[in-house]
Amino acid sequence: MRKWQGATLSVMMAFTLAACSTGGGSTSPTTAGENPEEVVELTAENLQPEEGATLVIWEDKNQSSFIEQRAKKFEEKYGVTVKMEELPPTDQVTKLTTDGPAGLAADVVVFPHDKIGSASEAGLILPNDIFEAETSENTSDNALKAVTFKDILYGYPYSVETYALFYNKALYPEAPKNFDEIISFAKTFNNVKSNQYALMWELQQFYYNYAFLASQGGYIFGDNGMDSADLGLNNEGAQKGGQFLQTLKSEVLPLKMGDVNYDIKKGLFSSGKLAMDINGPWTIADYRNAGIDFGVAPLPAIDGKPMTSFSGVKAYYVNAFTQYPNASKLLAAFLSNEEAQMENFDLNGTLPANKNVAADPKLQEDSINKAFLEQFNNSTPMPSLPAMDSVWGPITSAITDIWDTDKDVKASLDNAVKQIQESLATVQ
Repeated sequence: MRKWQGATLSVMMAFTLAACSTGGGSTSPTTAGENPEEVVELTAENLQPEEGATLVIWEDKNQSSFIEQRAKKFEEKYGVTVKMEELPPTDQVTKLTTDGPAGLAADVVVFPHDKIGSASEAGLILPNDIFEAETSENTSDNALKAVTFKDILYGYPYSVETYALFYNKALYPEAPKNFDEIISFAKTFNNVKSNQYALMWELQQFYYNYAFLASQGGYIFGDNGMDSADLGLNNEGAQKGGQFLQTLKSEVLPLKMGDVNYDIKKGLFSSGKLAMDINGPWTIADYRNAGIDFGVAPLPAIDGKPMTSFSGVKAYYVNAFTQYPNASKLLAAFLSNEEAQMENFDLNGTLPANKNVAADPKLQEDSINKAFLEQFNNSTPMPSLPAMDSVWGPITSAITDIWDTDKDVKASLDNAVKQIQESLATVQ
């Protein structure tokens, strides 16, 4: 990954003697001395908040305790107060688009990584320049890729998520290693009249179906999701994945796509009528509350190939219109450093993006956390190009044709790619 090459230039600015005297850190800034125009490079060690800075952060409600706890420590260290305003991460880029230029947005914001493409191209967020080296060194590779757009690191990642295989230990004691085992089990366990099935996932969501195409060599955009001119949704691997979906329809899950959704799966798994469920960590609490003895494992292999899931990464970003960029960068880094991610895990069970926290025995000794982190390492971050808006509809229709009506896989995928290309041609 190309480093943020503009960082050095952008952070070169004049420092007064007073500012340098409070810099601290291991890197001694160059003081102006008798030359007031002498400059010093801002670094993670000498960066100081602007005088009189106060900050606002937008965050989800479930992070309020963590933000309150860290904000107190941040104020003690830097003398900067932080106020949190509740706003779902999925709404933040939209609100930042209007409130940012108007000077009404939070200084530090949070949103899923697949939104950074539109946020970057609209000029809404600042690069993570000062803390780039620290972030790059300490963050898992997949998480780092996810918060980087067009070779520029923007995010300060703090949590990761993907989906894995939940299994009811009373029905299937050991996690299956491959789909051959699941197909064999389905022949003995499935009972359509009793609404009893071996395996389900949200059939209507391409977020999950992607894994079947990708495990065989399909992909959405080339160049690690950055080349929208290179579509891999109808290549040989994607076709093989589509054909495997049709196998599963006949041998494992003989239902229409509209007959399976999140609530239906949850009800069947909780009542012991569903043995395995491909789902995310957001389901853990529901299944624990249902009293199910379950395990979580990485997704089973298909034809000897590991199943590659979609993944998402949450990160803090600095509003490009903030009055206090230095203080905001300090806060984003403070909320996402190693100590903070461990605190967030302790408080909220948030799976960390930080490599050291992920390797901590506290997380690794928990088989559920370990399974999700293992699957995350074999995941693909959802592409962050705005071109993704042209993908969801056509590919979902193609999968519906493949699954519900047993249409020819190649023709269905070719049609989806054609529609995507036509849509992209109208917006580019």
